[in-house]
Amino acid sequence: MTEFAGTYTWSGARAAGLTRRQIEADGVRLGRGVYRSRAEDDDLRTRCRAWAGVLPDGAAFALDTAAHLLGAHVDAPTVVHAVVPPDRLVPHRRGLVVLHRDLRPEDVVDVGGLPVTSGAQTYLDLARCTRPDELVAIGDALYRGEHLDADRVQARLDRADGLRGVVRARACAPRLTPLAMSRPESLVRCWILDSPLPDPVPQMPVVNRYGVAVTHGDLGFEAWRLILEYEGAGHATLEKLHTDVDRHSLAAADGWLVQRFSGRHLARPRVLLARVESALRSLGWRPDRPPR
Repeated sequence: MTEFAGTYTWSGARAAGLTRRQIEADGVRLGRGVYRSRAEDDDLRTRCRAWAGVLPDGAAFALDTAAHLLGAHVDAPTVVHAVVPPDRLVPHRRGLVVLHRDLRPEDVVDVGGLPVTSGAQTYLDLARCTRPDELVAIGDALYRGEHLDADRVQARLDRADGLRGVVRARACAPRLTPLAMSRPESLVRCWILDSPLPDPVPQMPVVNRYGVAVTHGDLGFEAWRLILEYEGAGHATLEKLHTDVDRHSLAAADGWLVQRFSGRHLARPRVLLARVESALRSLGWRPDRPPR
């Protein structure tokens, strides 16, 4: 009996001996001639494996598809994006968007057996259609996942003259850091950097009077002893609550003010910035006064 693969094309399955009725009973149609077995998870990685069967040599998954596969905090796209060499034609299929572009070998990496644009190439590609704070959040995640670093970003940007998005990519590159632990931390850091407020430090160490770092704040202002903490869904467990109480108590015991924010504040950046400014002013910050 012929067994089903996790993903397959209609022509490949028929050549392997599967009947039309078998394919129709097992397969979920992703696009013309492209199928996912009902036994497989319906996730982006599976869909990319299916589409890989109709892509030519030299193709690679790109844009938000690549960012998601590389572990950046972007929603899995409903349509798969791929880059193919300019001299290769791919018939139009619903569910797949094809871009034609030359890629160098260093612009493509293997992710679980799938060809994916590198962290630096993905960052550059997304710069053309992503607002700066979100681009930094994606870049931070690629840094954190070790798909990106300053040298690789600079090497790719050095040969990007004239490409759409390169100006934005170059402007955002100095802001990228592997220290940001989440998309909200990256967004808030960018908003503060674009405001008149002093620049925050990611993963600010909170040092007690004995010189020991007792905890780290998501973002911090050492001169004014203020740290900002993002409280996401991962902080909702009882164990995490106990940990947070300990961390914040240790910070407060040594004179640090802890300001917390959650997901709903991301929709109101002006309110968030106003609260950070009020906290800084209560601690002695003034726009025209240097830190002590």
